[in-house]
Amino acid sequence: MSGAVKRSARVASRVHEELAVLLRNMGDPRLSGVLITRVEMPDDLQTARVFVRHELAATLDAAGRKAMLRGLEAASGRLQRDVARAVVLRRAPALRFLYDDGQDNAFRVEEILREIQGEDERRGKD
Repeated sequence: MSGAVKRSARVASRVHEELAVLLRNMGDPRLSGVLITRVEMPDDLQTARVFVRHELAATLDAAGRKAMLRGLEAASGRLQRDVARAVVLRRAPALRFLYDDGQDNAFRVEEILREIQGEDERRGKD
């Protein structure tokens, strides 16, 4: 069984798929444009850490992120129930939503590297 994928990883993948579908059908405007980037679950399947971002993350400020997370928390009971039904779990995992700022950080690093490269090029011309 060395090559087998852990059950928690399989369930996390299914939870990810179901949440993506469910979020598209939510009527809350705070949830419009929400993208699920990844879902992490421990082996006991009791909780799911759901990492999200917005499709327009570059234009979303901190207040917009907080509103999005509040909307997700408000919908978490319904989402939890619907996910448990769709994935066929005995107990619905508690959903904990976190903003995934990994891509934002990567873009910022790239931006800084471009600035450094531009400064090096300007110094080389002097």
